Amino acid sequence: MLADIIENWKIYCDESNFVGIGSTRKVHRIADYVVKIHVHPIGYKQSKRELEVYNVMMQKGLANFLAQTYYVDESISVQKYYQPIEMIENQSFEIDMKKNLSIIPKRYEEVLDLLDKDFDCFDLKDSSNYGLDEKGKIILIDYGMSKDLYKNQWVPLAEAGILPQIEYDLCINCGVKKELRMYGDNDDEKRCYECGKG
Repeated sequence: MLADIIENWKIYCDESNFVGIGSTRKVHRIADYVVKIHVHPIGYKQSKRELEVYNVMMQKGLANFLAQTYYVDESISVQKYYQPIEMIENQSFEIDMKKNLSIIPKRYEEVLDLLDKDFDCFDLKDSSNYGLDEKGKIILIDYGMSKDLYKNQWVPLAEAGILPQIEYDLCINCGVKKELRMYGDNDDEKRCYECGKG
């Protein structure tokens, strides 16, 4: 099935299996896989980095903390699917060792420390970067952004209004307070993705 998904992802990925969108990648679920479509070249860099990090962590015996990345090319990445963590009041939250102890796997802090020091990984505690495995423990599903990539490439593009930043506010269309994709300081179109803002 994996080879079929890789070859025919454009046919498979439609609104019926849309999972979510970030600033650089759009995600669709197909059976036990997710296809991350690169909507910006930084997304491709993130996906390549995820494959590299996963392979190194597998050699270290720590890959079970990360969603397996199976395939990456300039258009897509294919990864194992995990159930997303529910937002709290329509927004993501920071994973906390005390508050979220029931979903924290063994060696969590050790792995986070390694990802930080050896791979310069960025934003490792945001709940939107995790899914839940079959035991209800967190699995890192978005781990390709480095601090260097964020600071030197993502931030300048976000500040220029090219890549969206996330702002928590009321959608003027549906009236629900949620995370909105905002393009620079002059963007005043406070509509959510579900109401048509891409």
